[in-house]
Amino acid sequence: MNSSRRTFLKATGLLAGGAVLGSSPLAGSAAAGTPIAASPWDAVPEILARITPPTFPARDFDVTAYGAKGDGKADCTKAFRDAVVACNKAGGGRVVVPKGTFFTGPIHLLSNVELHVGAGAKILFTTDRKKYLPTVFTRWQGIECYNWSPFVYAYNQTNVALTGKGTLDGQGASWKPLGSGGTSWKQLQDMAEVNRPVAQRRFGDGHTLRPNMIQFYKCTNVLVADVTIVKPPMWTIHPVLSTNVTVRGVTVDSRGGGGNNDGCDPESCTDVHIVGCTFDTGDDCIAIKSGRDIEGRRINAPSQNIVIQGCTFVFSNRGAICVGSECSGGARQIFAENCRINPANSPDAFWYALFVKTNKYRGGTTDGVYLRNISGAKFMKDPIFITANYNSASPGAVVNPTIQNIQVDGFTMRDIKEHAINLDGISAKPMRRITVSNSTFTNAAQDRPRVSNADEVTFTNVRINGEPV
Repeated sequence: MNSSRRTFLKATGLLAGGAVLGSSPLAGSAAAGTPIAASPWDAVPEILARITPPTFPARDFDVTAYGAKGDGKADCTKAFRDAVVACNKAGGGRVVVPKGTFFTGPIHLLSNVELHVGAGAKILFTTDRKKYLPTVFTRWQGIECYNWSPFVYAYNQTNVALTGKGTLDGQGASWKPLGSGGTSWKQLQDMAEVNRPVAQRRFGDGHTLRPNMIQFYKCTNVLVADVTIVKPPMWTIHPVLSTNVTVRGVTVDSRGGGGNNDGCDPESCTDVHIVGCTFDTGDDCIAIKSGRDIEGRRINAPSQNIVIQGCTFVFSNRGAICVGSECSGGARQIFAENCRINPANSPDAFWYALFVKTNKYRGGTTDGVYLRNISGAKFMKDPIFITANYNSASPGAVVNPTIQNIQVDGFTMRDIKEHAINLDGISAKPMRRITVSNSTFTNAAQDRPRVSNADEVTFTNVRINGEPV
């Protein structure tokens, strides 16, 4: 029996169903005379060819010319606003933040404006919550509402950017006492369940839904490049319903923020390139989303054509590359390659390398997640964890999700406290067509994968603790 390829056509327990010879539809072989199917990775050059970062006229609008002072004390909110408006009215250009510390409230970008935070410059966001009023249209954990303004925000704009070698400091710890949303979060979920008009979903002052740090909502041609972002109040970079998005060379250090400090969360976005970034986060590093439960299905906008390349994941107490859990609008054509997880070999740095998470309330279809050439070390749980039993209660009816066509190739993972591979489906709708190939897992606590409620699971040239699977 050829032990290098095992296909489990029906797995309902720990490698239940028995191993059989043969190829799954994704095994990469074909009968004589049958053409071999094209690789899903063939789509990546086409996706990247469509993703073109915006460019801007060679005009600079220095915030100090509009009254900003880089002393870390003077309120520069009006200066930022005036510089952005002037730049937009002139037809576009750069709003430049020079060396110094500039204390401000939220910054709202307009079309054809690049906010350029120069080397040695810091934007220090106020901890006064009233400065983030009036509320703006946003999403909070996948549900539309009006809430405090994100710290950098653009709505329905074209050609917007945040660039430079400087730093944005959210002072997010000041928001931490609000916790995880509490009663306000339950109210918002109940509003979505009964389809309360979004205009009536008013939060902000007197409520406990922490704002995101950087949000581009319904924008086209977005660039976030080279900046360092620290201590966000919640999610750090959050493009929503946006198209042609580039996140390049960014450093996110979200620990010490307000909690739920994901690094980058493209939500219901199309054509996204996340490249050469470094994530040191207090939650998921990259989490692909598309709305939550009935709300996500109502809006019905998937995240699609997302390419992650050459990123370094320093720390997360959850996952490096994640899909969900708020993915009710669907996710498809998700690619990640040539990334490093915990290169410093820090103890207890990560739970998961690939974390696909959903549950019986989400619905939606995750179809086509492809990872290759990724290394990692010292996992508190499972480098590959795909679950349809994610513990996240919801008020709505059961709508079982679809999880299918997930390929992992060229994983090198070591020092694993639980399973190397954990596929945790539901009997009502098993996940299917999951392939792991050319991968090595060493020093894993469990010698075998855990596979439950999954069909057409294929392991090709996979070794755990030196033994073929």
